[in-house]
Amino acid sequence: MADSRPNVLFVLTDQERYDCTAPEGPPVETPAMDQLSSEGMRFSRACTPISICTSARASLMTGLFPHGHGMLNNSHEADAIRPNLPTDLPTFSEELADSGYDCSYTGKWHVGRDQTPEDFGFSYLGGSDKHHDDIDEAFREYREERGVPLGEVDLEEELYTGDDPRDASEGTFVAATTSVDVEETRAYLLAERTVDAIEDHAESGGDAPFFHRADFYGPHHPYVVPEPYASMYDPDEIDPPESYAETYDGKPQIHENFHHYRGADGLEWDHWAEATAKYWGFVSLIDDQLARILEALEDRGLADETAVVHASDHGDFVGNHRQFNKGPLMYDDTYRIPLQVRWPGVVEPGSTCEAPVHLHDLTATFLEMGGVDVPESFDSRSLVPLLEAGGDPDAAPDDWPDSTFAQYHGDEFGLYTQRMVRTERYKYVYNGPDIDELYDLEADPAELQNLIDHPDYADVREEMRERLIDWMHKTDDPNQGWVPDVLEDVS
Repeated sequence: MADSRPNVLFVLTDQERYDCTAPEGPPVETPAMDQLSSEGMRFSRACTPISICTSARASLMTGLFPHGHGMLNNSHEADAIRPNLPTDLPTFSEELADSGYDCSYTGKWHVGRDQTPEDFGFSYLGGSDKHHDDIDEAFREYREERGVPLGEVDLEEELYTGDDPRDASEGTFVAATTSVDVEETRAYLLAERTVDAIEDHAESGGDAPFFHRADFYGPHHPYVVPEPYASMYDPDEIDPPESYAETYDGKPQIHENFHHYRGADGLEWDHWAEATAKYWGFVSLIDDQLARILEALEDRGLADETAVVHASDHGDFVGNHRQFNKGPLMYDDTYRIPLQVRWPGVVEPGSTCEAPVHLHDLTATFLEMGGVDVPESFDSRSLVPLLEAGGDPDAAPDDWPDSTFAQYHGDEFGLYTQRMVRTERYKYVYNGPDIDELYDLEADPAELQNLIDHPDYADVREEMRERLIDWMHKTDDPNQGWVPDVLEDVS
């Protein structure tokens, strides 16, 4: 008897902003991602549990908030709190593989210094490189075969952080135009490997469904793109976002410190406009590769029996709040993420879900799609009831949370404790060593005014702190032993 469970194609981007595919967002050309929204469901209030690569990706694997799996900062750094994912934690991929799914993976990993996807139920099909992980030499070999070895490529319009944004010795590489063809980019190779996986499954004629995960390295910096993407967007036509008016007045001191630490204080708006244009071009490049993948599903007759999910591990500042990359700043720029699900026969085309959800809710979702029981250890909740409800907020389970919970623990600059709770209108951020933050997202969507001490928001502050305490208790947050007492004393 043939297995009737759906195939699943999961496309994860690296540091993609929510607004790039939002209807009210900037003019970024993303027809493939828009197709997933028009043929499926778009989630408007999806949030990452943490804005740092290893931690968010470990949450995706385990269904746990970062304090549950312990990978609190990036595994490749010398100061990694935990360099590898504990092997005794259940992962969705191992559960699916044990249930008969043919699980494959291509692209970025970054969930363990000494581990690969093959340690967690996947067959790894390559496409990575030595940035943050050292799985194989596939991309390096691919470029050598095409006659454009890595390190022997011309770059133009290079941009760096630091006092002189044109000086490579000054700071971190931000953006550039590369002379290679589109077919020689890593994004193209990752799509090619994914298309190969789809074709192999179609040709195998097997009864087992497949789960394929394609992890694009991008649009993470450096935003290095070839033509036509490098000049697709004109920097002169890109206006500063509202949050570029940031003064850091009334904010935790680390916000201004981080502006200097990342070297962003040397970048003026004309530099950020140039970087933004390259970032948008990177998103469009990846979108075109996603189009190739979706076309392969159609050509092989697999589209109707395959659920396609697109998300990102977290966002990117790209000059918003005058910041670079991400860090100890819990703004929507880095914590709000894109999420679209196309599941023919289940999800109503063109629907929007406004329920608050987490990135690692996908962990439980994948298991329910595959008819596999969700381990009790998971913090995540399956999105299947929301997908089946067509976006109707009244159809969500009665106990569905009205807020999202997130955290941050620091990266290479040192440990830094943060917790956040976000409702549709308000956001509250607990900063262990500094002042807390409260934003009215309706009145101040750019999150410029910290209302934590505003007398008119005293009741909101107390209510949001109670929500945060509740999340800490529900998720067995190790800080629940003392943070609630601190918050109750200052409410």
